[in-house]
Amino acid sequence: MTILRNTLTAAALCSALTTAAQNDYQKTVTASYKGNIFKPGQVEATDARVAQLKAPTGFAVTKFADKLEKPRMLAVAPNGDVYVSNRDKGTITLLRDTNKDGKADLTKQVAQRDNLHGLALKDGKLYIAAVREVYAADVKSDGTLSELKTLYKDLPDAGQHPNRTLNFGPDGKLYLSVGSTCNACDEPNKENATLLEIKPDGSGRRVVAKGLRNTIGFGWHPTTKVLYGLDHGIDWLGDEDQREELNEIKEGADYGWPFVFAEGKANPADEPPGGLTHEQYAAKTEKPKLLYTAHSAPLGMIFNTGGQFPKEYQNDAFVTMHGSWNRAEPSGYKIVRVHFNEQGQPEKFEDFVTGWLVNNNKEQFGRVCGIAQHADGSLLVSDDANGVIYRVAYAGATPGGKSVKKTQTGR
Repeated sequence: MTILRNTLTAAALCSALTTAAQNDYQKTVTASYKGNIFKPGQVEATDARVAQLKAPTGFAVTKFADKLEKPRMLAVAPNGDVYVSNRDKGTITLLRDTNKDGKADLTKQVAQRDNLHGLALKDGKLYIAAVREVYAADVKSDGTLSELKTLYKDLPDAGQHPNRTLNFGPDGKLYLSVGSTCNACDEPNKENATLLEIKPDGSGRRVVAKGLRNTIGFGWHPTTKVLYGLDHGIDWLGDEDQREELNEIKEGADYGWPFVFAEGKANPADEPPGGLTHEQYAAKTEKPKLLYTAHSAPLGMIFNTGGQFPKEYQNDAFVTMHGSWNRAEPSGYKIVRVHFNEQGQPEKFEDFVTGWLVNNNKEQFGRVCGIAQHADGSLLVSDDANGVIYRVAYAGATPGGKSVKKTQTGR
């Protein structure tokens, strides 16, 4: 078990004292922050520990697969085949539950290239994002893949955030998240810290929105078709800043990174371009719809469109919070629900599955990562620290996946 706890000064963390030229005069900016590091020790995901995970009444959490080393992103085919990436090994693995008992009983590696990570399925093809490349492969009748075809090989360099993710929009176009190379800086490559639209035939790409530090999880509301994404906040601004942001991602919008965040708060270490003050720059940016506890690290996001969960969960989003390292008390290490109202507007975050933090939050047995909806309506969630893929299912469901009764969602 390794537990690391430390406290650092702002000067050692983020060079928050800056002097910037604006409008022909010098403006001195001074700020001070206290930053903390705490990494819960890792323990094994034993059956006993899994059994104590907490979910709303009527839901069960079980292991769909384990011993997968570092499973990251997930994609599910219409027939229920599951594809999972391992970024460190650069592999794609096929998982199949042949007897429909809620556990994978077939595991087969189907692709390998450096840094394979993001996954998206459409029209019998699997699209895969690495750091600078996007590949496509035909899905064969047995679930294996054809030779990977390179669509792009000139995406921006990775730096601090190499985890590209892919998703198809309602318009049939492919969207790609490209994180920042740094914690907070003015990127020289204007495709970093953006969401890109790319063509599945490899013929071109464009920036949809910018100022997004690292929006790994994103998707479209099932009825409104509005695009939402969860952006990672800046490190070293203290335990409670920068909070994670749920953004409505709009065409051509700027979401403020690295200069402003939340409702227009200034990051004093980075001066806006063009001689603008932080207040002036904030007026030009889109503000988040909801905020979540700082440093929780949202990774996967999926909207519930299946028929298994009770009706009150329909069209809500589920998010994996990978877990913090940059605060005194850990945040994240859980699955949360984003409740949307009948008009399709996000209203609040609430816990959905918790309990991966144990021993008074000093240890963890799960850093939840990718999330996907299985063909039966259950949720599959990867844990890239312990090699597990969890299945979250509604216990009051028929074998066909339909809910047979309504249940309370209290704990």
